[in-house]
Amino acid sequence: MHAYIGSAAHPVIVGTGSHFPDEQVLNHQLCGPAGVTEDWILEKTGIVSRRRVAKDEATSDVAYAAATKALADAGVSASQLSQVVVSTSTPDILGFAVASQVATALDCPLDTGTYDVNAACSGFLTAMAITHRGMRDSDEFALVIGTDVYSRFRNDRDKRSTALWGDGAGAVVIGPRSTATSKAEILATWYTRYPTELETGGIPAGGSRTPASSQTVENAQHFVALNGRRIGEIFKQNVPTLLDRFLDRAGYHRDQIDHVIPHQGNHRLVQSMADMLKVDPAKVHATADRFGNTGSATIPTTLDIARSEDRLREGDVILMLAIGIGMTFSFSLIRWMG
Repeated sequence: MHAYIGSAAHPVIVGTGSHFPDEQVLNHQLCGPAGVTEDWILEKTGIVSRRRVAKDEATSDVAYAAATKALADAGVSASQLSQVVVSTSTPDILGFAVASQVATALDCPLDTGTYDVNAACSGFLTAMAITHRGMRDSDEFALVIGTDVYSRFRNDRDKRSTALWGDGAGAVVIGPRSTATSKAEILATWYTRYPTELETGGIPAGGSRTPASSQTVENAQHFVALNGRRIGEIFKQNVPTLLDRFLDRAGYHRDQIDHVIPHQGNHRLVQSMADMLKVDPAKVHATADRFGNTGSATIPTTLDIARSEDRLREGDVILMLAIGIGMTFSFSLIRWMG
């Protein structure tokens, strides 16, 4: 167990921001190709709507939109950023960092470091932990973005997963505690793994294991697949115990948690969190019913939405946790500063 425990001198979250595309996709639009009904989708997923990028938009575009909002909230200019870090599983193109595209769009200095993190749906918390742990300069600012555009990889005929996916991006700016716009101190972070199970999901073709070919296209292997049942089993079997270890190392217990922001895999999973984690259901934040599963974006967008809805109070302790195919787990504990 190697949870990172923050300190009073360490940088804090100084700004948040989120962005969803304008186009709304409702359940009735997905029923026909998937061979299901609206009631079936609602019963199985609890999702009512999700967003989809325009034809000329890609992952870097929604990431840029969230980034500009987070920077404005922090009162920080792009010229002040020492790092831009993006968590995503759906880059614009393979082999090209989305973070570099965002930094260019923001007109960051050439000495601004950029890199992407891919830990699937737990990637944002992993990226935030890595970035925060590496910051030592008291004047340093870093931008961390979680973003995915799964609509480009949705298989409309896959009834198990087509209704889950939405597009979006969320971002935080990390900077000095002395910054006037300080929002939250990072108390502790941890990321770990579970033995790899390829059958849990992913985009099977297009990588080095199975390069693109006419056969992979014919077999619909360039769409995202998901074994939600198996992922749910792994979550229930492991996360409660891992959470106990994380909180114990951080010096906190469940009664001290005021808010739980989990990965929004689907609304039904989020609804089961309170019982699974033994916390008050009123503490669990849900956005999957409105925006679906936006991958790396679910945690930062849900945090920003909770703030915009005025649900966070000074001194509140917020637990954020996620599981990603791969399999990966990430946990963060923050205290809201107002």
